[in-house]
Amino acid sequence: MELQDPKMNGALPVDAGGYRQEHEGFLPSHGAAPGRKPVQFMDFEGKTSFGMSVFNLSNAIMGSGILGLAYAMAHTGVIFFLALLLCIALLSSYSIHLLLTCAGVVGIRAYEQLGQRAFGPAGKVVVATVICLHNIGAMSSYLFIIKSEIPLVIGTFLNMEPEGSWFLKGNFLIIIVSVLIILPLALMKHLGYLGYTSGLSLTCMLFFLISVIYQKFKLGCAVGLNETIVESRAHPGAFSQGFNSSCEAQMFTVDSQMSYTVPIIAFAFVCHPEVLPIYTELYRPSQRRMQAVANVSIGAMFCMYGLTATFGYLTFYSTVKAEMLHMYSKQEKLILCVRLAVLLAVTLTVPVVLFPIRRALQQLLFPSKAFSWLRHVVIALILLVLVNVLVICVPTIQDIFGVVGSTSAPSLIFILPSIFYLRIVPSEVEPLFSWPKIQALCFGILGVLFMATSLGFMFANWATGQSGVSGH
Repeated sequence: MELQDPKMNGALPVDAGGYRQEHEGFLPSHGAAPGRKPVQFMDFEGKTSFGMSVFNLSNAIMGSGILGLAYAMAHTGVIFFLALLLCIALLSSYSIHLLLTCAGVVGIRAYEQLGQRAFGPAGKVVVATVICLHNIGAMSSYLFIIKSEIPLVIGTFLNMEPEGSWFLKGNFLIIIVSVLIILPLALMKHLGYLGYTSGLSLTCMLFFLISVIYQKFKLGCAVGLNETIVESRAHPGAFSQGFNSSCEAQMFTVDSQMSYTVPIIAFAFVCHPEVLPIYTELYRPSQRRMQAVANVSIGAMFCMYGLTATFGYLTFYSTVKAEMLHMYSKQEKLILCVRLAVLLAVTLTVPVVLFPIRRALQQLLFPSKAFSWLRHVVIALILLVLVNVLVICVPTIQDIFGVVGSTSAPSLIFILPSIFYLRIVPSEVEPLFSWPKIQALCFGILGVLFMATSLGFMFANWATGQSGVSGH
């Protein structure tokens, strides 16, 4: 395997015995009871192809964050935003490298078990909590999009105003979608089976990107073609703020809403809870092969994110909203198809994001229990009920992006992988003051600074009442 370190010269120290475990498969987390099959973390492995793994990981990366990237670019400038996007993409790839290295050392492919290996039971609890908080935030953002977009789509088809009918209310419709579509997919036993839905989801988002580019060339600066300008005429104050009045792109800019930019970008690249489960189910798994899956996925999402943000921003400039779809006409057929594609994409992504939460809860609450369909179903139901309640209560999607992107995202991308690497990789493999460990330490410090800075700016915005300038 690629995980053998050339420094070892064929001799493995006791602490590095996990290198051999990659050859032998997973280790049971607990001894098997008499008459019971040994409990494995995942007894299903090696069935998912490279392409399906790329689809699953790309789908885990891509999500609601793509709708907020044009808004982020409007508050940083084109060049500054693209530079930040590239940096976060590279750092995300590096953090996956740290995770895969740690997994190879100890023979564990579970994020929560890495936390336990590094810091004992407390580490397992912290990691499981962070994963649950982040993925609940991600699920909430997806359902928030369903809540805000599906009434418009159905109302357009029925030629009715969403505000006038109880069955077109967003809160009612997200419950229907959760029960009829999301729950059946979330009840699948293995993540690899969602590869086909992930491919369909990515196809929908590719259609969204193509439509954003097309709308830029169609609308140009003629914002009179967009019904949003009608709204601004009805509110002269809004037009006086300059709705596309200059059509001048800013290369570098700084304002009070910039504090949301890096969290939105970080939120858009978090896929780390899904990396190790996908690694588990990868056909012919190895660190190099899984890193290739990660690099292809991150590279594809970087291109999609960059193009979507650039063309979305160059269509609406400084007035783009935190949810870009709200800027387009509600009546145009192409935009209606785009809304349907985005709704389908985020709906199919929710089950992929739910898997790590359920796994984290099972590892935390039932570590020695064999698989149970009853427990599998009950956890999914509880999670969906919790997220639906949260979405019904949260006023704007910008707050979800900001809070999740400033807390759990830096923990999963920067802080936890670096700490795991420092604690798990033995000094016989990498000395404490070796360059890889110094890099990991700086990486973790960068995550702490990023979290503190983002939270500080957001709290300042909330205190001064400037957090509502999102356009929602």
